[in-house]
Order: sequence, then structure tokens, then C-alpha cells
Amino acid sequence: MPDVPILKITNGWLDTADKIPSPHFNARPENTKVSLLVVHNISLPPGKFGGNYITDLFLGQLDEHAHPYFSSIYQLKVSAHCLIQRDGNIIQYVSFDDRAWHAGVSIYKGKAQCNDFSIGIELEGTDEIPYTDEQYQQLSRLTASIKQVYPDIDDDIVGHCDIAPGRKTDPGKAFDWQYYQLLLTKQ
Repeated sequence: MPDVPILKITNGWLDTADKIPSPHFNARPENTKVSLLVVHNISLPPGKFGGNYITDLFLGQLDEHAHPYFSSIYQLKVSAHCLIQRDGNIIQYVSFDDRAWHAGVSIYKGKAQCNDFSIGIELEGTDEIPYTDEQYQQLSRLTASIKQVYPDIDDDIVGHCDIAPGRKTDPGKAFDWQYYQLLLTKQ
């Protein structure tokens, strides 16, 4: 039995998350079952943590002049279902029942367009900087909750690098898959 209560999901929304709805989503194709969870990382500007730049990107409100790097990404229409910040706080941008735009060109087990059938969780981080224990704890709790509501995921949990090899590297070598799996067994 876990020491902390499982996170509750109601109508695709995590009850305890900060909810900041993104316009960058659409409906999943009819009769599509959610069967994949994809772990990502993001930091804006690259390698910097904190602030609202990630949320601004997912809302389509990133100021291209706020940092030189932003001029190359401010017009992107991207989102994730959730972001787990360095302190473990969870922000949800898209209902788990809807299709977030997180995977891009992707394939898993021969099936293309992973956005159609996956949930995308972003960790505030980089490929090289270790993630925080608070992030691992929340990711494992969130994963257990998602798997209860979307049981077709089963053990189909991958990194962005696994569905877009050669194009994406996240969550990177800093992500401790073994520790994450250990925490999952305790949920």
C-alpha cells in the first residue's frame, strides 16, 4: 500500500494539478485507446529552470524577444498533457482524453502518429542534469494513476527518444529508468 494517496483523475483531468488549458490539442481519432505513456524533458531557455516559459510555449504565448533561443521556437504549436516541475508540482495542459501535440513524427511497435494513442509527460529538465527526487516521486504516482484509468498502457512506457530515434534524445541519460521502475512497483 502506498504511503501517499493515489492521484485522482476525473474526466481526463488530474484533480490536484494546476490546470492551464492549452489551445494546442484536438480529439483523438474515434475508437482510439490510450496505450502508451511517453516521458519527455524540456527546459526554457535550454538548461534553465523555473519561470513561465514552458507554459508560455504550450499556450502559444512565448515572447520571441525574451531570449535569443525563443526566436526559433515561439511559433511552434506544441503541448504535453502534463509538466512535472523541479519541485514536483504538476501542471496539466491537456485532458488525458484528448490528443496533446507532444510526440511529433513518431512510431511505436510499428504504429505511427503516437500522439493519437499516447499520453505525454514532460519533466522540467535536460538530458544531462539529474532529475529531482520530487519529480521521480510524482512521475511514479502520476503513472500509477494514469494506468488505473487507461489500463491499455500496461508496461508501454517509453522516452521520446524511443519513438523518435535519431530526432529526439529525451529524457536523456540523466533519467534513471531503474529508479523510476522501482518507485512504480511501490505504488
